Amino acid sequence: MRRIPSFGATFALPNSPELFLSATATKPKLTIRMCEPRGFCAGVDRAIQIVVLALKKYGAPVYVRHEIVHNRYVVEGLRSKGAIFVEELDSVPDDGQPVVFSAHGVPKSVPAAAEARDLLYLDATCPLVSKVHKQAMRHTRLGRHVLLIGHRGHPEVIGTMGQLPEGSVTLIETEADAAEYVPADPEALGFVTQTTLSVGDTAGIIAVLQARFPQMQAPSSESICYATTNRQDAVKAAAPGADLFLIVGAPNSSNSLRLVEVAERSGAMQGALVEGPQDLPWDCVKPGGVVAMSAGASAPEILVDAIVDSFRDRYDVTIELVRTAEENENFPVMRSLRQTPLTPVDMAFVNGQG
Repeated sequence: MRRIPSFGATFALPNSPELFLSATATKPKLTIRMCEPRGFCAGVDRAIQIVVLALKKYGAPVYVRHEIVHNRYVVEGLRSKGAIFVEELDSVPDDGQPVVFSAHGVPKSVPAAAEARDLLYLDATCPLVSKVHKQAMRHTRLGRHVLLIGHRGHPEVIGTMGQLPEGSVTLIETEADAAEYVPADPEALGFVTQTTLSVGDTAGIIAVLQARFPQMQAPSSESICYATTNRQDAVKAAAPGADLFLIVGAPNSSNSLRLVEVAERSGAMQGALVEGPQDLPWDCVKPGGVVAMSAGASAPEILVDAIVDSFRDRYDVTIELVRTAEENENFPVMRSLRQTPLTPVDMAFVNGQG
């Protein structure tokens, strides 16, 4: 039975003998329908690499403003390497060590505050989130009021709204919001979206807005990122006929929560969000049944592997692959870190030993 590093708390596999069948017992069959693509996207991979490389180049501690990505296992792994996570720059001392901004992006005021204190900072904002920032600023520059479709309080939404002058952006969360919104000038509107939304829900909100405001301008390219769309498409393809659909991800991960919703809407009997093998809902697993699996964009593959291993302890598992797209995107780290070597060993805490 595989054990995954727990980094001090909650991710070790249970080892009570009553939880597992005897190795000599006949195991019931189970099909695991595995989605591809799943797990880390290029933006998440880049953000984690930035923290790892900063630790190698500058030594510990490296401060990280907010969770670098929304996954507790990743955060604990980086903490074990010497990262210190803070919510605001006020918690970062003037000790010459770098601070990393999370993949979700930050308001303009954050790097400005870092510069005012002469802090060394590394911005790990996903390039696709930065693209949304530029789209929103372009709307403003062209005299349009920005409608941001997203979830209130999410760090990405806070970061995008923080790129714009106060009063120049309105958050739209639902179709009801879209139906009730009253603009000062209906002919001077532009919209952008959070990158991790449900594709279907977002399309519904946009349709309501476009019906009410035909002159509203769309961004120059899609705001929802390729990884969000690809993972949702794979879940839609794998869901029909699944007795249980497991999404590996954290409860504060927007894209992971959306995958659970998509699974249940697309034909799975039941969806469940799990952070690791310790969360598996065994009572919902039917011998001879079908369990579908995917992972949010911030969930490491090592957790997927551990969950499959946990199923193999109890069941005679057959893996079916559902592939709807291939991803080869790669976002390089900033120039200041490119001369620092990154090895498979450095990333083994999330990627496994290979």
